[in-house]
Amino acid sequence: APFVLGAPVSLADSINRTYNLALYMQKNSSVLVQTYLQYQGSPFSDPGFSAPEIQLSSLAPAAVPFTLWRSLGDGERLVQVHRAFSALAQHLQLVSDDQADLNPGSSVLLSQLAAARLRAQGLMSNIACAITVLGVSVPPEMDTLGPAPFGASVFQRKCRGYVVTREYGHWTDRAVRDLALLKAKYVA
Repeated sequence: APFVLGAPVSLADSINRTYNLALYMQKNSSVLVQTYLQYQGSPFSDPGFSAPEIQLSSLAPAAVPFTLWRSLGDGERLVQVHRAFSALAQHLQLVSDDQADLNPGSSVLLSQLAAARLRAQGLMSNIACAITVLGVSVPPEMDTLGPAPFGASVFQRKCRGYVVTREYGHWTDRAVRDLALLKAKYVA
């Protein structure tokens, strides 16, 4: 059926479309982290590099205890994912700016970061639609970065980029899981 402007969107259609986008993003998220690490040099590019202890206070972690996750309402769950991708879109822009400065010749990485940012914005938009259909108000966009984070050392900027690309993957996994739950609940 052609999309008619102003036509009501069913919740099932909205969730299905959003779920498909999240699945597509999930396939690309591990490639993004690997590409990112490969351009950063040692220790980042060393085989098996992982630093789960490094976090950013400006990015909420995707990991949440199962009982807490299970107790969230459908709207709350989507609002959390929406907020996360709003923050991730801002952070991906920052990482992109950092990499344009640190690795100006990394066109592959820069285009992957730009694509991830656009997909994060697309997912936010789709989730906002589903949230609205659920009758929940869409959270306003927040400036999660605050004042321009200048003065970070090269190593700090590389760490920040690593955390952002890693969390993008974790949040994408969580979005897929959240949407799969809703997809099963709101069948077309």
